[in-house]
Amino acid sequence: MTQTYSPIAGLHHVTAISGPAQANLDFYTRTLRTRLIKRTVNFDAPEMYHLYYGTEDARPGSVLTFFNREDDTRGRAGEGAAQAFAYAVTPEALADWRAELGGTRFTRFGAEGLALTDPHGQAFELIADPDAGPWGEFHSATLWLADPAPTADILTGVFGYEYIGEERGTGGTRQRYALPGTAPGRILDLWRADTPVAARPGPGTIHHIAFRARDAGHQMALREVLLARGERVTEVKDRQYFKAIYFREPGGVLFEIATDGPGFATDESMAHLGESLQLPPQHEPRRAELEARLPTLDV
Repeated sequence: MTQTYSPIAGLHHVTAISGPAQANLDFYTRTLRTRLIKRTVNFDAPEMYHLYYGTEDARPGSVLTFFNREDDTRGRAGEGAAQAFAYAVTPEALADWRAELGGTRFTRFGAEGLALTDPHGQAFELIADPDAGPWGEFHSATLWLADPAPTADILTGVFGYEYIGEERGTGGTRQRYALPGTAPGRILDLWRADTPVAARPGPGTIHHIAFRARDAGHQMALREVLLARGERVTEVKDRQYFKAIYFREPGGVLFEIATDGPGFATDESMAHLGESLQLPPQHEPRRAELEARLPTLDV
């Protein structure tokens, strides 16, 4: 199919599910030293926090968000879900992080990496890249699929990814796809395990991954192409800091396409991101109730 629009720019954000919010906050801000860039609620279930982490300037391609559940009943990664996200780090920084965090070393497509888990069981990786940008930018994400082919067709036929290659690893096979350019999060790996495992949502699992649309026009062009292919795509949803559309790709992974704007400094200044609870207009009348129900956080 001939594209008449720009390809996806890379990952916009990754949204996962955690256990108790304080432990999640402590790990990502104090251990990993990313910045808390937004403290809000799940717009669709406002009785739980939705915490956002990223680079100091909260740029798309670095944003990691969590729906924070106060119970710690673990989920399980498996087919039809994203398995892990990876940060890009310089080779020198990778050695420092390994000394600090431990983890399991690996080599993938010629690059050294470190496999880790957070306190609630979420798998994440640090991957050495000589051209790594500011700390907190993504390198890639991994999707766990029973059959990678239909997902690969979306990536190459709609999103503009190119096939890079395939590697056999312990327990399965990994295909790599990448976008042109140098944007953070431009790599997506499709993992097929030798032994099928059913995904179970819950703390320690990824809820969805979001790709970058440069603006509303780019987002709508992508939506029209997806609809023409028979994908069931939502209407545009206002997520306060970006506009979003969602669909479940053929392999079962929930995909989002999010605009870069308006950005995270719409309801608080860049210098004070994450310092206070921000609510979307529809939930502002419930502020007192929600603040009483949500656990107090030591930020």
